[in-house]
Amino acid sequence: MADSKETTLDIGASINKFEGYIENNKKSLIIIGGAIVAVLAAYVLYTNFWLKPKELKAQQSIFAAQFNFKNDSIDLAINGKGADMGFKQIIDEYGSTKTGNLAKYYLGMCYMKKDQWQNAIDALKDYDAEDDITGALALGAIGDANMELGKKDDALDFYKKAADWDDNQFTAPYFLKKQAFAYELKGDYTSAITAYTKIQTNFAQSTEARDVEKYIARATAKAGK
Repeated sequence: MADSKETTLDIGASINKFEGYIENNKKSLIIIGGAIVAVLAAYVLYTNFWLKPKELKAQQSIFAAQFNFKNDSIDLAINGKGADMGFKQIIDEYGSTKTGNLAKYYLGMCYMKKDQWQNAIDALKDYDAEDDITGALALGAIGDANMELGKKDDALDFYKKAADWDDNQFTAPYFLKKQAFAYELKGDYTSAITAYTKIQTNFAQSTEARDVEKYIARATAKAGK
């Protein structure tokens, strides 16, 4: 009974203390509450009256650039012409939107097609991937660009990231194979064998698995095993 009474007294004291705190800090709490409401209201206004209309305009603007990209009109895709915006303009104008972000991916791939490796790296590093496939492809392209620049360690790092990005039968084995090739170029045949074997074990139905045994044999011979 004593414990129950003490507990009741403790709860009552806590309630009184809390009520006292509210009374003494009423003005500050009203200001804080008003600030929270203002922030929420600003977010709603920003989303509905600025971001959404901007997103719609971005979606309308990117169509021509995507068409030019698909038709290998790369300079037009990058820079646009007349009323048709290129990916660079779309990024400048709508970079805060999802479509503006997607334009960064396309711009990076345009630079890959033009063999402008550093420009490709810069554009693709700015791309915030939400899609599993494009995320892996962007990371793998950065790996390819670094390989072209002779940066084998950086290339290997991005091939690893690309292979790990999504565990699917398309991108994962594709970039595992590139990863293995990069290891072979570095003379690390043991790591190459591990990557090749992962293709054989985990992605047996993939295109890369069809001839992976010969690559395992090659790396094994070079490793002297």
